[in-house]
Amino acid sequence: MRANITLLAALGTAAAIQPAISQKGPQRPNIIYIMSDDHAYQAISAYGHQIGRIAPTPGIDRIASNGMRFTRCLVTNSISGPCRAVVLTGKYSHLNGFAKNEGQAPFDGSQQTFPKILQAAGYTTAIIGKWHLGSDPTGFDHWEVLPGQGHYYNPEFIDRNGRHTENGYVTELITDKSLKWISGAKASGKPFMLMMHHKAPHREWQPGPRELTLYKDVKFPEPATLFDDYSGRGRAAREQDMTISKTMRIEEDLKLYKDKGKMKNTGLNRMDAGQMEEWNKTYDPIIREFYESGLTGDELVRYKYQRYMQDYLACIAAVDKSVGQLLDYLRSNGLDKNTIVIYASDQGFYLGEHGWFDKRFMFEESYRTPLLIQWPGVVKAGSVNSDIVSNLDFAETILDMAGVSVPADMQGRSMVPVLKGKTPADWRKEHYYHYYEYPAVHSVKRHYGISTERYKLMHFYYDIDEWELYDLKTDPMEMKNVYNDPSYATVRKDLHERLEKLRVQFRDTDESLKSFLPAVK
Repeated sequence: MRANITLLAALGTAAAIQPAISQKGPQRPNIIYIMSDDHAYQAISAYGHQIGRIAPTPGIDRIASNGMRFTRCLVTNSISGPCRAVVLTGKYSHLNGFAKNEGQAPFDGSQQTFPKILQAAGYTTAIIGKWHLGSDPTGFDHWEVLPGQGHYYNPEFIDRNGRHTENGYVTELITDKSLKWISGAKASGKPFMLMMHHKAPHREWQPGPRELTLYKDVKFPEPATLFDDYSGRGRAAREQDMTISKTMRIEEDLKLYKDKGKMKNTGLNRMDAGQMEEWNKTYDPIIREFYESGLTGDELVRYKYQRYMQDYLACIAAVDKSVGQLLDYLRSNGLDKNTIVIYASDQGFYLGEHGWFDKRFMFEESYRTPLLIQWPGVVKAGSVNSDIVSNLDFAETILDMAGVSVPADMQGRSMVPVLKGKTPADWRKEHYYHYYEYPAVHSVKRHYGISTERYKLMHFYYDIDEWELYDLKTDPMEMKNVYNDPSYATVRKDLHERLEKLRVQFRDTDESLKSFLPAVK
């Protein structure tokens, strides 16, 4: 795989960056791209879901109120590292060379990325927070990132000088570092681009010291499919390993340690004495009550779901405060009128739908990611867009926002016309997806597929050779595979033809994959 990446870099990088520079005037906008990790759109109150109403996100909602909320932003490969590589390159996984989190060579930083192009066009650039691509960041004047997944409490950071540990909660530290960097960038007089990447709310969902008790006594509504038996789907749904009932761990995930000695091998052992004291005040009563309850069966699943939501949403509350703090800083420092703010997650996430947590599948909850963009003077405040957009478009959009030419070899498309309320007539009507990581954690089988506004066709090709088709209008929860239903024969034929055209368009055919994934049959 490394040889394939190197070839791609050699063919594309040097040639693509040079002609991409087309600067415009001194008032080019600053751009801040905020990305959280595993933040489900269902957990942002601006999206109107029941969870968001109980656990509101007023900071993030301000971006929606001041800009545009996208209801159909789809990812190309629903897993963290690959999504980050797509955002940087504007290319699908098989071309940027980073397709999996596990068993994967580090991201090839020599290839073309949008931060490098912005640098060449006169922007000062930075990334602070989660990186999760193995290699050191390139294309940034400043970078300070978490090693691997990073830790919630007293985390390590890596910069050009090596590793160092800082005391505090990771979301708050990333926020403070970002604001400090913006202050310096403002003083330089150059336009800036910051990628502010939060670890939260990634598993194991360890709430910060200011949010420990936030949802401790709140009961959240259960999703209608919490006890899905997968009878309407194929083997892939039945054979995964990411259920709340079986996969979610009582101790590590829910922090219900009967034996506190087991905590020494987790991120919780990084706490100092004061942090641990506050943690124990919150969790000791919860632990005691749980083991006294003796819950089993469906009642245990219901309990686990509630604990999951309480911790997960508490982590999001800290992220939401961070966004509000950033927006306040921009306003108080005179930066709000000329700074674009983008909020997204690396992909979607299951909050109990189908009995699951995690992501990976092409089913809606993990396939869709939240996307909110404010651009003062350009984007109509409070607007909502339902066009099919993608993380494949982010690099192209940011370059276009900056007045920089978009390289022809990027595979997405600038959303600037969409943001201006003028969606081109030839905007995409379908989206292509490809997931590669199997066998691996959570056991989600490799698959690719196409989604339109109404239909979704998936092929679990490599491992079981099964097709699944869903009608999102009549079956929005994706409970019944209608691939073999004769009444969908015309739809099925049309989707097959469109899918093959997309595979050719994006150079993701069976033949091209042989060099990228030698294990493909």
